[in-house]
Amino acid sequence: MIAYRRKTLANGLTVAVNRDRASKLAAVNLLYKVGARNENPARTGFAHLFEHLMFRGTRDVPNFDLPVQMASGDNNAFTNNDYTDFYITLPKDNIETALWLESDRMQGLDITPEKLETEKRVVIEEYRQRYLNQPYGDQTMLLRALAYKVHPYRWAAIGLTTEHIASATRTDVENFYRCHYHPSNAILSISADMEEERMMELAEKWFGEVADTPHVAEPIAQEPPQRAPRREEVERDVPATTVTVAYHMGGRCSADFYTADLVSDLLSGGDSSRLYRHLVKERRLLSSVNAYITGDLDPGLFVFTGQLLPGITPEQVEEAFLEEIRSLEAGSATSYEIEKVKNKFEANTLFGEINVMNKAMNLGFYEMLGDLGLINREVALYRAVDNDAIRDFCRRTFREENASTLIYKARP
Repeated sequence: MIAYRRKTLANGLTVAVNRDRASKLAAVNLLYKVGARNENPARTGFAHLFEHLMFRGTRDVPNFDLPVQMASGDNNAFTNNDYTDFYITLPKDNIETALWLESDRMQGLDITPEKLETEKRVVIEEYRQRYLNQPYGDQTMLLRALAYKVHPYRWAAIGLTTEHIASATRTDVENFYRCHYHPSNAILSISADMEEERMMELAEKWFGEVADTPHVAEPIAQEPPQRAPRREEVERDVPATTVTVAYHMGGRCSADFYTADLVSDLLSGGDSSRLYRHLVKERRLLSSVNAYITGDLDPGLFVFTGQLLPGITPEQVEEAFLEEIRSLEAGSATSYEIEKVKNKFEANTLFGEINVMNKAMNLGFYEMLGDLGLINREVALYRAVDNDAIRDFCRRTFREENASTLIYKARP
């Protein structure tokens, strides 16, 4: 159970704080509600580019990392399709250093032509290294493009193409900054051994005077229901063929989310899971296998993927995946299996609450979902999933017309 207080400042900034009496560190997390889903299809990769630019200094603080290091702190960030997250951990006595730095770059980012060109080159090189110049690098991109035809989840956080970043102008970037990086589009969350009222006072001190620049957000195109199966085959210079099958499912706040998460753990939660036991150890169809959910804010994907052993055909693996699905639809999951997965989820949740940074991050994440109280209700919701819910979810989700299958073949 995470105790918290929540407040919205006059400029629209949401603040959530937690007192952690067991930690000597303070965690400051700033979440901006902007990710790849908020980008223009002709200008993708901007949220990720801004993750880089936000560390390039402001008009008042040319070197962001130096004050953090002088305060004995550590900082980092990440971007995904739904949001961008910046976080700092440091001794609690130095917490104002983190608040000063974050409030400063919320309004004072110094986007010079030189800094922009430098970070554009860095992002383009990252794109090439991670997605173009390594085995299986473009696999997830191909799967996104196959499964989504309208929604911006059809591209990864790094963007559709390097050309979108290469052609980005300073005006483009400054407009994106003004549109998305302001108080009413952000959530500040703090966890530290400090009175909650004091943390609220510090948030007001450092962020209360930051001017808000709200913009009317463009509506996000929602993906229509998939009415027919999709299939794509590609050949690449890779050591082994992989088969990936993706099914559309509900979003992070949907009623199905916890059932989907439990089903993915039943299928692929370690060496004792169903897919590993049946398809890797017993039938020797695959060298590795996984089943996972994307966990996106908007409706996401339930994904099966496996790497074939020599002599095995994609059709054999596709049929093996369907057999495992039919087995769950028939109610074959035992009480022991289900309870084991639930216990693992609860244990991971409880252990995660020990870490002060996890607490701050989770406060921001659940506030972004629109239900901060969910942070303390998820275990109960997960535990409420039963075999009937599993069977119903599998029947509704794992339908032939809802499947997008990518065969990523090893070139002979």
